Amino acid sequence: MSFTGKYELQSQENFEPFMRAIGLPEDQIQKGKNLKSVSEIVQDGKKFTSTVTTGSKVIKNQFTIGEESEIELMTGEKVKAMVQMEGNNKLIGEAKGIKTIVELNGDTITYTMTFGGITMKRVSKRI
Repeated sequence: MSFTGKYELQSQENFEPFMRAIGLPEDQIQKGKNLKSVSEIVQDGKKFTSTVTTGSKVIKNQFTIGEESEIELMTGEKVKAMVQMEGNNKLIGEAKGIKTIVELNGDTITYTMTFGGITMKRVSKRI
C-alpha cells in the first residue's frame, strides 16, 4: 500500500490541549485551529517526503524508514528522529517525547500524536 497522495484534514480531536502541551504559543494555536490543512506524501520505496501546508505555514520533512533523519516539528524546532514501518500501512516515530502514528486505511489517513498523556487525533481524506 502506498502512502503517496494529497490528503485534506477532515476532523481533529484535542488540537488545542496538545499544541499547548508541546509549547506552541496561544496566538498560533488559535490561528491554526480552524485553518485548512493539506498533507502531501510522496513514497519511493522506504523514502518518504511529507509536506504539510496549514494556511501559509509549510513544514516539509524527508525521511527513510529505519534511518535517523532530521525532522521539523510543529513548533519549528528541528530534531533527530527515526521512523519505523509496521505492516504496509502504519508509520511510527518518536521525537522529543512526541509519539506519532500515521495509519493509512483506503483513502483515509489518521495521525495520532501523544505527548505527556495528551493524545491528538487528526483524520484526513485523499483529495
